[in-house]
Amino acid sequence: MYAGRPYSQQHNHHYQPPPPGYGSRPPHHSHHQGGFAYQPQGPPAGADPQLWQWFTAVDADHSGSISVTELQTALVNGNWSRFDLDTVKMLMGMFDVDRSGTISYTEFAGLWKYISDWQNVFRHFDRDRSGSIEGHELTEAFRSFGYNLAPSLLTLVEHKYASEPSVGYGPPPGITFDRFVRACVAVKTLTEAFQRIDTDRDGWIQVSYEQFMSIVLAAP
Repeated sequence: MYAGRPYSQQHNHHYQPPPPGYGSRPPHHSHHQGGFAYQPQGPPAGADPQLWQWFTAVDADHSGSISVTELQTALVNGNWSRFDLDTVKMLMGMFDVDRSGTISYTEFAGLWKYISDWQNVFRHFDRDRSGSIEGHELTEAFRSFGYNLAPSLLTLVEHKYASEPSVGYGPPPGITFDRFVRACVAVKTLTEAFQRIDTDRDGWIQVSYEQFMSIVLAAP
């Protein structure tokens, strides 16, 4: 099966999807950002005060680790809607390094930094401060990441990751913070999978059915 070039060779862009990392900078809150729903309280000894308090607040059952349910409860978009479950599962999969099914304090540190970095990216491209990314904002974001997607592909992304189902023939309602992160990770994952097979970098590949299914099923 053949597919055309889904990516560009741009290199002089300002933003790259931020990699997982460690840090203790708390996310900034506004009406249009996503982030953690809980507020930190008094710092305990033996850990970064702010980061530890975020962790203990999210760890509602005081088990010492964070489950998928606890993480979904703690993560909110700018309109205070919870992150959708698929996005939460994706984040858990990225940061659950020991594959325990839960997030430890150390793993949580990486997750927190990752979400904080994405908040800054989202804020930059949400030009109209609507709390969602749509239309030209989405186009600008992907081009800045180095992905020169055709208009038809951008439309597919908008509809697939829209915050709610589209009604009639009008434009989709926009992509909230949680879905924006998942859309960007999905495009990055699929593009990298394509590039691994496109060894001569001509924008065309030939894949078997099994290869095609493996690529698609591996995407968030």
